[in-house]
Amino acid sequence: MAVKSLRKGRRAAKHAPARASKKRFLQPVAPMLPDPELERGRAAGFATGHEHGRWFGKCEAGLSLVSYSPPIFPLHIMFIATAKGYPYSPLDASIADSLRSMTLRLSVSDTLQNYVQQAETLRPDAVIFLDGLQAPVENVDAIRALGIRTAVWFTDDPYYSDITRKLAPHYDFVFTLEKNCVEFYRRLGCPNVHYLPLGVNPDEFRPRNPDLSLRREISFVGSAYHKRVDFFDQITPYLATRDIIISGLWWERLRDYQLLSSRIRAGHWMGPLETAATYNGAKIVINMHRAHDDETFNSNSEMITAVSPNPRTFEISACGTLQLTDVREDLASFYTPGVEIATYSSPQELVEKIDYYLQHEQERQDIALRSMHRTMKEHTYAHRLNYMLTSMFPS
Repeated sequence: MAVKSLRKGRRAAKHAPARASKKRFLQPVAPMLPDPELERGRAAGFATGHEHGRWFGKCEAGLSLVSYSPPIFPLHIMFIATAKGYPYSPLDASIADSLRSMTLRLSVSDTLQNYVQQAETLRPDAVIFLDGLQAPVENVDAIRALGIRTAVWFTDDPYYSDITRKLAPHYDFVFTLEKNCVEFYRRLGCPNVHYLPLGVNPDEFRPRNPDLSLRREISFVGSAYHKRVDFFDQITPYLATRDIIISGLWWERLRDYQLLSSRIRAGHWMGPLETAATYNGAKIVINMHRAHDDETFNSNSEMITAVSPNPRTFEISACGTLQLTDVREDLASFYTPGVEIATYSSPQELVEKIDYYLQHEQERQDIALRSMHRTMKEHTYAHRLNYMLTSMFPS
């Protein structure tokens, strides 16, 4: 009996801890009280998601109302891309893609290939050069001697007019993105000169719903030319109080660079999709045109003034965000100021309008939507190339 009692006691002792642990585990646990900070964060996240989702939906609804189907030209076009790399490579691709969708046949070459021999073999109806700065004039003359029409689309007027003035007379058709260069080329003896600003590729620049990390009040994308630096120097203390991102070359030139250094992506080149995401993430995008007399990379000894909108004007507008741009004389030919685009003429006016539109959300969104609609309706590369091909082949 003593042995059995001892064994029974050992078994009870062996299982006692487990039974006690199980018993403790089954004890009711007091409910956790909600974390006020966590709840506030959840509510703010929901509100932000709802706001951006609703805005993105409005943009998509607006895009559904815009439909443009360019005509198909019964032509064989040969397109000579720049082969200059970024930032020209996205432009090369956009033009080629648009031409491919608008012609019966497209042959693509670039300035690094023997495009004269290719033209002689392929016998296209026309050869179109983009930029043209890398194409020797004797090559253009050789193509014209084959009886093939030639055209050039100058993309950097008037900043390289000292160079383009020597090139333009060798083409049958000259297209320039700067209105003030039309008469300039005509005086050189060019018989067919047309004003044709660049446009936008809607597959790249369009409303999107970017990541929360890209959300900002303000953004600016572009290089720090000296005239831009002089302007930004006057508003740096103000911009330092705002949620802003600046991206581009040479921004170390700012007098008070340290005030904005944490918001500047210095020396960073962005492709079209990253640029579009930056525009989409901002409530306001600042656009500032390059000065015609800026000393940086400028070959414009005749001081031809620039009055036409730059390509960013169309790219920003296509993204459905409010654009604040400096005044250009011919801007009103493309957008109605105050209705489809907002403008400024001084550092003080830029600051005032930033404050105003950040406080008037509905007005900001209405202008942005109208600007997006106008862009997709009139200012895509398909629209531009329709004009170009119609001008070259009016019949």
